[in-house]
Amino acid sequence: MMTDLLQSVQARAGADPVRLGLILGSGLGHLAGAVQGVAIPYADLPGFPHAGVSGHNPQLVIGDLEGVRVAVFGAREHYYENGNPAAMRPALELLKGLGADALIATNAAGSLRPDIPPGDLMLLSDHLNFSGLNPLIGERTDARFVPMGDAHDPAMRAALRAAAQAEGVALPEGVYTWYSGPSFETPAEIRAIKILGGDAVGMSTVPEVILARFLGLKVACISTITNMAQGMSDEKISHEHTKAMAPLGAAKLERVLRRYLRDLQ
Repeated sequence: MMTDLLQSVQARAGADPVRLGLILGSGLGHLAGAVQGVAIPYADLPGFPHAGVSGHNPQLVIGDLEGVRVAVFGAREHYYENGNPAAMRPALELLKGLGADALIATNAAGSLRPDIPPGDLMLLSDHLNFSGLNPLIGERTDARFVPMGDAHDPAMRAALRAAAQAEGVALPEGVYTWYSGPSFETPAEIRAIKILGGDAVGMSTVPEVILARFLGLKVACISTITNMAQGMSDEKISHEHTKAMAPLGAAKLERVLRRYLRDLQ
């Protein structure tokens, strides 16, 4: 199945190896349009994620961005859509098959820190799996015992920090907490997450980090902060609010990602 999928994608996008994968969160879909290459709708790829959340563009774009051959996933399937934490496994297995050795995942998140307000970015230094779910449950090989000590690759994080500094963009680090969704968190849950050491909360990314490390991909992740977490401010939290606020940080994130890719040359 994966061989057929890989061959199908390479027939349309070419067989040159991809260097890096990008998963785009809310508000970043336009970045896929900047890639000089081929766009393939997820619907054309058998077994690919459903990715039916509004505000995302479910297509795979393979081509050149700032001189680097990338595979850009314009949407992700979240656990809350179908109850499958391993939903992104076919996409990441394809990325590995295309030759990539690294992944940058982005997301929209709520902040638990007053010094990282809406419109700012946060580089993930680590994560908390608050959901307790794991995409490797059911994996039959011993490869399922994935070490997660440096799940968020130190060298990639250093390079992203350097890119942000060069662009004059603040990029503080923090711990991201995965909440399963689709309902938002209660104030009590946010207080618990804060006690546990979480700096931001969202409904994605952690399964992809686990899967990527399982596949041998290096990973770095950046959150676009769209709101303060429940109980941290008086603002009304909703998915529409998330979509409306995401573009504020997306422009900064695009500058950082483009500079990061240029610096890879």
